[in-house]
Amino acid sequence: MESARIIGALARMLRDVGLAEELAQDAVVQAFESWPVSGTPDKPAAWLMQVAKNRALDHLRHQALHRNKEGELTWEIETQLQDNQPDLDELVDRDIGDDVLRLMFVSCHPVLSTEARAALSLKVLGGLTTGEIGRAFLVSESTVAQRIVRAKRTLAEARVPFEVPRGADLKPRLASVLQVIYLIYNEGYSASAGSDWLRPGLCREALRLGRVLAELMPEEGEVHGLVALMEIQSSRERARLKPDGEPVLLMDQDRSRWDQLLIRRGLAALERAAQCGAFGPYAIQAAIAACHAR
Repeated sequence: MESARIIGALARMLRDVGLAEELAQDAVVQAFESWPVSGTPDKPAAWLMQVAKNRALDHLRHQALHRNKEGELTWEIETQLQDNQPDLDELVDRDIGDDVLRLMFVSCHPVLSTEARAALSLKVLGGLTTGEIGRAFLVSESTVAQRIVRAKRTLAEARVPFEVPRGADLKPRLASVLQVIYLIYNEGYSASAGSDWLRPGLCREALRLGRVLAELMPEEGEVHGLVALMEIQSSRERARLKPDGEPVLLMDQDRSRWDQLLIRRGLAALERAAQCGAFGPYAIQAAIAACHAR
């Protein structure tokens, strides 16, 4: 549950998503070793963040020492590191929401293929295992693992900045993030391969990512438009399949089985999209879905 926030904070410090994920996993391993003995801390998330942060600081110190000439690892260097530690501490104490948002933009960077963006997003933002991602997209676990490894390497080689784009750069990059969330949702809503018509787990994960993005970027109408579309489409989940697994077309569905809460949430998100200005393709699709919902 905490992985995206921890990875986001560490990636901001280290400028390396792969290394951030490794250190976050190390913190979880330490929890497995420590908590059965010492007991679960009152604030597990804060404990994990602190342990991961300490490991990141150790890595930064090691890098700083390594950069100096051989034989010059002196007291002055250690003093300098100690003097800089408050600044390093401050690196992980900023707004956590911003870290998750940055991580979204890094994971969905256009330098990666669409498949790689989806796999990396589900791994670092959704916390899914490579096996779960492989089963969701009907590819082997090794294929997913290779995509994720290549994605991390590509991001590192391209020196992708760990930041949210501003100005004219924001729209195309935001479009990339929305495209990945939309892709994940569509694969769950109407699976492109395999015997299952629906994969609800992917729909729920895409909807969760969309809700997070809408909270972090409340002024972006198309974010609310995509959330509205997913909320309303998800409201029909219980009515879309017959007991034998065959699909039920929209006009034949038992509408008493539609989820009223999701419909209300979708209509509210659509209203927020309208308040933000012009409708884009996601908001237009949501408006069409809203006609059926009403």
